Amino acid sequence: MPLRPSATLTPQRLAAWCAVGLALVVVFWLLAPVLAPFVVAAVLAYALQPLVRRLQAFCGPRVPAMVSVVLVELLALMAVLGLALLLVPVLVREWPQIQQQLPLLMDRLQNSINPLLQQWGLNLSLDMGSLKAQLMKYLSANRDDLLDSALSSLKLGGSVAMAVLGNAVLIPVALFYLLSDWERVVGMVVQLVPPSWRPSYDAFMHECDAVLGQYLRGQLLVMLALAVFYAAGLGLFGLELALPIGVFTGLAVFVPYLGFGLGLLLALLAGLLQFASLKALVMVGVVYGLGQLVESFLLTPRWVGERIGLHPLAVIFALLAFGQLLGFIGVLIALPASAVLLVALRRIRQGYFDSALYRAPIAKSLNEGADAA
Repeated sequence: MPLRPSATLTPQRLAAWCAVGLALVVVFWLLAPVLAPFVVAAVLAYALQPLVRRLQAFCGPRVPAMVSVVLVELLALMAVLGLALLLVPVLVREWPQIQQQLPLLMDRLQNSINPLLQQWGLNLSLDMGSLKAQLMKYLSANRDDLLDSALSSLKLGGSVAMAVLGNAVLIPVALFYLLSDWERVVGMVVQLVPPSWRPSYDAFMHECDAVLGQYLRGQLLVMLALAVFYAAGLGLFGLELALPIGVFTGLAVFVPYLGFGLGLLLALLAGLLQFASLKALVMVGVVYGLGQLVESFLLTPRWVGERIGLHPLAVIFALLAFGQLLGFIGVLIALPASAVLLVALRRIRQGYFDSALYRAPIAKSLNEGADAA
């Protein structure tokens, strides 16, 4: 949507907006640890608000709106907790097997690699003895030793532990208040917009809603399809933990690259401990290789497509940038936030092309060409 004549982009106006944007970036960077839980709560509130409205419309005026908010937030918390609990059977099942089979696996690795190094003319020898002794020392440690180690880690990184615990409490609280007062918060933001800018603001928010809504719906379909695919693929190879690992991998792809990588490592570890052969490598290569191809060339283009409009390099940069600013939470919100920023940049670009700052040199060059002719 072109800018209104009263909002023509002049050099002074452009400089003022750049200064405001730079100030906001500096403030955001300085307050990133404090703002992180509120940003995450706002993103979750935006995603869950349609469900709250539908539940209120279904229940009618007989059910208080607060009940709908509580039910939706409990459903979201149960979904997050369920995803985390998928790792419990994997850890409980694999830990004793790691203690039993890790020495054998390291001996096989040493016997396989050392001959290859000699064939390649490398006078190196991998001595796994010391490494194996250290690993077995930690793996065979009793519960008291593990508890002492955990307590010492908490003492050294107490601020980190408190920050994680604080975010775990603060995010649900902030989410509850945002869901309860969403319409009022949105109304307060709209009131800050000058009336002359209201059409552009409404068009911008409408485009953001459309992009984010399509992205979230498409991403949810991709997650469910991949959860079924990975669970079925690992199950066909006979992996005993196919269901929890497959479902976790499919749902965790919401965190780009990190979720896929973690699921791949879990499947590889479980396969090595169960099969203790090259079958584990073949299983991971086939299932996760096909899964990546299906996701990249079939599911994502069809259900998500280019609705965000981000180039793959831009996706990687967004993940690194938001991760640097907000840590793991930044990785979670990187793509939705990047989609909003992309909409804003497209509108700024279009406004620049429609402004006198851009058109004046073109008109001048055309006039000079006409005079010369």
